[in-house]
Amino acid sequence: MKLTDTIDFQPKLLSTMRGYSMSHFKDDLVAGIVVGIVALPLAIAFAIASGVSPTVGLITAIIGGFIVSAFGGNSVQIGGPTGAFIVIVYGIIATHGIGGLAIATFMAGLILIMLGLFRLGTVIKFIPYPIVVGFTAGIALTIFSTQINDFFGLGLKDLPGEFLPKWGVYFRNFDKVSWPALAVGLVSILIITLIPRMSKRLPGALIAILVVTPLVAVLSHYYPEMAIETIGDRFGQLSTDLPMPHSLDLSMATINALLPSAFTIAILGAIESLLSATVADGVTGSRTNSNTELIGQGIANAVVPLFGGIPVTGAIARTMTNITNGGRTPVAGMVHAIVLLLIFLFLMPLINYVPMACLAAVLIVVSYNMSGWRTVKAIFSNPKSDISVLVVTFILTVIFDLTIAIEIGLLLAIVLFLRRVMENTQIKVYSEQLDVAEGTEASTHEVLDVAHGVEVYEIDGPFFFGVATKFDDLMRSSMAEKPLVRIIRMRKVPFIDSTGLHNLEILVHSSHDEGIDVVLSGVKDNVRAVIEHAGLDKALGEGHICDHISKAVKMANAIAERRRAERSNVK
Repeated sequence: MKLTDTIDFQPKLLSTMRGYSMSHFKDDLVAGIVVGIVALPLAIAFAIASGVSPTVGLITAIIGGFIVSAFGGNSVQIGGPTGAFIVIVYGIIATHGIGGLAIATFMAGLILIMLGLFRLGTVIKFIPYPIVVGFTAGIALTIFSTQINDFFGLGLKDLPGEFLPKWGVYFRNFDKVSWPALAVGLVSILIITLIPRMSKRLPGALIAILVVTPLVAVLSHYYPEMAIETIGDRFGQLSTDLPMPHSLDLSMATINALLPSAFTIAILGAIESLLSATVADGVTGSRTNSNTELIGQGIANAVVPLFGGIPVTGAIARTMTNITNGGRTPVAGMVHAIVLLLIFLFLMPLINYVPMACLAAVLIVVSYNMSGWRTVKAIFSNPKSDISVLVVTFILTVIFDLTIAIEIGLLLAIVLFLRRVMENTQIKVYSEQLDVAEGTEASTHEVLDVAHGVEVYEIDGPFFFGVATKFDDLMRSSMAEKPLVRIIRMRKVPFIDSTGLHNLEILVHSSHDEGIDVVLSGVKDNVRAVIEHAGLDKALGEGHICDHISKAVKMANAIAERRRAERSNVK
């Protein structure tokens, strides 16, 4: 087997370069420049909200964005820091510091690479939608709550990280509202929301910064008492020196402590990037290689922390901006990274003047867009199990921790799914007569006579641990008289797990101990392979696995007749 047969790594950059022309480059260049400009305020805002400096956000967008485009499996995906990571990044920094974040991000990158190498890209897409909506809405509310301090200019220091205590501090200090800061925040939100109505191509966040920043600078110069905190006030003069790669202080103790956080970053990054890629495919008509996309995202997240960056993933808003402005190949994403690099090298001093209230307004709008309240409202008309998963995931995300929310949300979704499967899996009991065509679309019906002492059990659905117990209970409760032969019809059993196999094995042995034969009918090839591998076919007896119910009934009737004859002779 060739290596290429086992590893599904085919970067879109390689395939899109075939037949690439100057016309394509012009489209990608324009789109890349626009996306770079749009990404600038977002990278800065997400970095600050995550508890790191704006420089870190830009470095992440530059390096991570370039790698995602160069090695990813989607033609138009734009990578960089996103709002979804704010909560988890802030929490890791608070607990383990910047060094801990770097290690967690690096491990998350390795996890993503492994997910891609093991071809699990399509599996990630099957994470229940209510979980995604629940923790996305929870993250949105959490982001909103982190911006209240700057939006209202409260000037609070050392705010609690937890949601409820944080709002308790806010409510006790709303008398400290800075009206100039609040005015800047409101004007910024007004600009951000109105600009898209004028033109979809104009970046509202950047326009707000360009309009508000000089006004605040002039106001602060002539009226110092009305000065508003800026990026420069909080972080000092931002460096324009490109960081050099550094090593990570890895140890087993650190790895064990940060593995849950790394897992959360990886799963969240995988979900968001593949969701973004799916949305892009729907617009462009292209097809994402999910495994390659995960490997590309993994490489980005493994490299970025070496330069001091934060987690990277596909960004839906920036990806759609890329598509809207004509980007169709990964070159546009690479251009976007280069544009950010040029801004980093030559325009960083100007970023010092951006008001914190304006950035808070940018993130408040981002959190509103992330909340997906219309989707949440729609899910509340779905089955109660979906609502339960959404509500639990949302509450855990807001009140506790995103890591816990994903783990408990997945566990709850799995339990509810298994419950649905068990409820929908039918186990029927037949005696005296059996219609062979029952449950099919066949127009002709063949009715088999089932001899006295023969019972037929049909399992309609997967034979896994939950159903195995249900089958065992039903079989015991249905035994008014001990049968001579049990037929288990398995034509509709797509798979059997270890618990189902174990229960079946116990049934066979206990039946034999009671002098009851067991015959299996209609066993699918994959299920039969599992049974034979466990040696259960030998325990059943030669010929006791039949490929059709008519053969199984004929055999069972013959066994029952022989057993009755033997008993009569004994008497």
